[in-house]
Amino acid sequence: MLKKGSKLYSILTGTCPRCHQESMYLDQNPYNLGNVYKMHEKCSHCGLHYKIEPSFFYGAMYVSYGLGVALSVAAFIVSFVFIGASLKTSFIAIIATLILLMPLDMRISRNIWINFFVSYRKDWKDIPKP
Repeated sequence: MLKKGSKLYSILTGTCPRCHQESMYLDQNPYNLGNVYKMHEKCSHCGLHYKIEPSFFYGAMYVSYGLGVALSVAAFIVSFVFIGASLKTSFIAIIATLILLMPLDMRISRNIWINFFVSYRKDWKDIPKP
């Protein structure tokens, strides 16, 4: 299920979407908040520039919004329906979930966004590096 060559592999591991050989981020830990957005300029294996154009990752905000809504709904259903918490406690659970998962949400949103535009290529070694 999670093997090289799939978009899901690149999204969940944060690897280069073209070659899946190295991480796009300088720091693997998304909870190191000082480095959560710091990325390599390009892939050292296939030469893909991660910032395809200026302000490229602004589009990831839309993905982040969608993920935030999905996480909120999931937190509400778990707390209100399955656990039986009050409405007030359920909303506190939503806020706590969003705060605790914010660094992961930011990284995964960027990973999803770049994977919309770049696909895995088995022949990445044949692509001339710029």
